[in-house]
Amino acid sequence: MGQMVTLTAADAHGLAAYRASPAGDPKGGVVIIHEAFGVNDHIRAVCDDYAGRGYAALAPALYDRQQRQAAFGYDDDAMSRALALRRTLDWDKVPLDVEAAVRMLRPLRVGAVGYCVGGSVAWLAACRLPIEAAACYYASDIARQMHERPRCPTIMHFAERDRFIPLGVVEQFRAAHPDIPAHVYPAEHGFNCWHRPETSYHAPSAALALERTLALFDRHIAR
Repeated sequence: MGQMVTLTAADAHGLAAYRASPAGDPKGGVVIIHEAFGVNDHIRAVCDDYAGRGYAALAPALYDRQQRQAAFGYDDDAMSRALALRRTLDWDKVPLDVEAAVRMLRPLRVGAVGYCVGGSVAWLAACRLPIEAAACYYASDIARQMHERPRCPTIMHFAERDRFIPLGVVEQFRAAHPDIPAHVYPAEHGFNCWHRPETSYHAPSAALALERTLALFDRHIAR
């Protein structure tokens, strides 16, 4: 089990984060970047899972600039409130909050993994922050971000039946970044979220994407 900690961004903004630590010395650090639903039970479970695999995992609460303790479930009302916050994210400030998480994990080598809006944030982290690797799951804003270039090894995970990211956008991404692995899975948007087994979760796709992500992190982060 992890615990809540406090981060301080470069502009002095304080934000919460969930931290999960492995039983022994960590082999690296991973910033876990949440979906539109904030640092909820699922994101905490993702952190715990990475900690169980030997990584120090830290999930910053990116909504803290708008609303403290904003974490949501997956019913219609919660989804409506989560999407309202997601629409008002300050994209100029988000990298500052991720950078604060990276600093807390140093001197470990650090990677970022994000889901949905967090996938887009992980992409920006790969392009703008000094991290060692990034894995971006169904990055929902990638159509307007793909002009940026990662500074570190990066992989992309897309879904074949994603209602937010058409396959045409995936092909545009591949054309713009032929050197970046862009995997497409026979699944829907959100296929990694095992807290939504009746809707988007697709276990085979989630397992394969995790296998590829861990291979990336073991190669570029683990000591």
